[in-house]
Amino acid sequence: MKKTTTILLAALGIFGAANAGDGQDALKIGQTMPYSGPASGFGAIGRAEEAYLGMINAQGGIGGRKVKFITLDDGYSPPRTVEQTRKLVEQEEVLLMFGSLGTATNNAVHRYLNAKKVPQLFVLSGATKWADPQKFPWTMPGMVAYESEGAIYAKHVLKSRPNAKIAILSQNDDFGRDYVTGFKRALGERAGSMIVAETTYEPTSPTISSQLSTLKTSGADVLFGVVLGKYTSQMIKGVAELGWKPELFFLPTSASSISFLEPAGLENATDVISSSNLKDILDPQWAEDQGVKDYFGFMKQYMPNDDPKNGNFASGYQAAHLLTALLRACGSECTRDSVMKQATSLKQLKLPLLLPGITVTTGPDDYLPFQQLRLQRFNGKSWETFGEILDDGQP
Repeated sequence: MKKTTTILLAALGIFGAANAGDGQDALKIGQTMPYSGPASGFGAIGRAEEAYLGMINAQGGIGGRKVKFITLDDGYSPPRTVEQTRKLVEQEEVLLMFGSLGTATNNAVHRYLNAKKVPQLFVLSGATKWADPQKFPWTMPGMVAYESEGAIYAKHVLKSRPNAKIAILSQNDDFGRDYVTGFKRALGERAGSMIVAETTYEPTSPTISSQLSTLKTSGADVLFGVVLGKYTSQMIKGVAELGWKPELFFLPTSASSISFLEPAGLENATDVISSSNLKDILDPQWAEDQGVKDYFGFMKQYMPNDDPKNGNFASGYQAAHLLTALLRACGSECTRDSVMKQATSLKQLKLPLLLPGITVTTGPDDYLPFQQLRLQRFNGKSWETFGEILDDGQP
């Protein structure tokens, strides 16, 4: 089933210039999102973005201009993504593509959008390939790169356990390879001596028990598990059943949901380390934070029938805030060229749900908007941030 959402918004102080592909006093923003199919839960992101832009309209817009936001269902299917993206570019003549979700889906239109010189902005995937200004100058990621996150974990190991013996378990695909690449890069010349065991598993593997047994026998006291979904639960439970108690046990942010920890037993996940750059909207410590209060106020007014505790709505709210800031920065000139100029010159931009001290900065040769994270440790019930802000600092 196809979902097409089109909204006209009082816009952001901009005209739809000729190279914006509209020719009228409106700005067209395109997006593909899985409103159906196996990843349909993420459709909440697009719905929150739609509602946020609706809020901008309700507040009178910016400069009295209009935005037409067109978000189409791709079912998380790359061929469908191609079809819908071509429609948005060639028929709707959108100014830019914003916040489309998925690695394989975005990859299917990566070369096409760059050949057409259509901005492919704030891609919702942590693959490092989205930040390649030399080969793909029209594409920019919208979340922390997996490689950056891996590098930050390695920096913590070097600082807190300089004599660590490290074991790595990773998914055998681009997701796993990106994390391991960043981790080894940050370890530098010490990677060869500190990493004592390394193995992978296939995304179709029924279990990872044999890999865990092999890693334990290496005598490693630090475990970095680049896992997803059910393998998160299998790894945490498997390590506990082996009686293995590594001093540091890392999980990627993408595997840190409580829903992945619960099947393994929350007690087994105690002291596991992950990371985040966002305030946890459910954590009492942020209950009086203005950014969090504004988010819940937004949900109550503009999405009253939806669950504000769903983190995907918070993600959409945050991304739409970033898009709005970018379009405001374009001022009266909003062409594809000017959009990219502004997207690559963001300076310490604050967003409402980013942790204090974390900002968005980009440059002509630095296409990574999000490079800062804080580590978080699971206490048996929830995640607690600790330590200072860590920055990959790698363009």
